[in-house]
Amino acid sequence: MDNFDKTFTIYGEPASKANSRKMVVIRGKPALIKSTKARSYVKMFEQQCPVMEVPTTDDVVVEMMIYYASRRPDLDESLILDCMQNRIYKNDRQVKQKIIYWGLDKENPRSIIRVRSCDVDKIPFYLSYDTILIKKYS
Repeated sequence: MDNFDKTFTIYGEPASKANSRKMVVIRGKPALIKSTKARSYVKMFEQQCPVMEVPTTDDVVVEMMIYYASRRPDLDESLILDCMQNRIYKNDRQVKQKIIYWGLDKENPRSIIRVRSCDVDKIPFYLSYDTILIKKYS
């Protein structure tokens, strides 16, 4: 583990990945593609996101504060995680912990993102499987 730690801000409101697909017909066959809003956000993200010379291969924890322009969108970091592939880390499967916060900023929607190395063996005691068993059977 190389103690990777990177913090940056992306301006703009991310699209919810769950709600950002649309059905189209390609060569006579139905297909799902990203919505216009999602494709637009990906372009904005690519213009603003730092690109690591060598993206980390560590397991990582991702912390985000996502400021939305309204209360309407669901809190959804999945498109952001996808966008960081091959820029910050090699693959979003490396994300082993996520801490995601929701915020409201009508004038300046953005995401403040921190990606850092994590130790997957350091799970808080109160979340461990043994703790659940001890409480259940004691």
